[in-house]
Formats: sequence, structure tokens, C-alpha cells
Amino acid sequence: MYSLELSLRYSPFPLSIQKKEFEDVKRIYDEIKNSMNQALETSNLIELRCDKVRDKLIAVRAQEIISVQIYEKSSVAGGAKRPGFSLNMD
Repeated sequence: MYSLELSLRYSPFPLSIQKKEFEDVKRIYDEIKNSMNQALETSNLIELRCDKVRDKLIAVRAQEIISVQIYEKSSVAGGAKRPGFSLNMD
């Protein structure tokens, strides 16, 4: 399971969805990046759907997104890879 997490301007809490396939989450990631680049000219609305929680839908304006990241959920120890970048030298 892969998580896609968005950080929004003026919001302390990120929004996230989960997808089963990396190709699906990567396609959405690329679409969001393109929309963020075009957000200066137009105000695109992005709608996201979660695979894990079927009824979860998120709609955000591209101009409000300040960052987007993908990380893989791990079933080991019930946790997840730490989002963002880590300086651990494993």
C-alpha cells in the first residue's frame, strides 16, 4: 500500500490517500505536480480517491498545495516508512 500525502498552505495537518499500486500513486503524483506548476494561471481543482477507505474523497485547489510526497506503508511492526527524508545511515 502506498500513501500520497499533501501539505496545504495555512493548514497544519496533511491530507493523504492510499493506493494499492505504485503506478497509480505515481500517476496521481505527476498530475498534482503538473497542476501545481499551472496553478499560477488557473485554479485547478484536484479530486483524489482512496483505495483503503472506499468512501474517502478529497478535493483541493492546486494553488493551495505546497508539497506532495509518496511513501510506502509497511506491514512490518504495523508501522510505516517515515515520510519525508531521513538522515539515518542504515
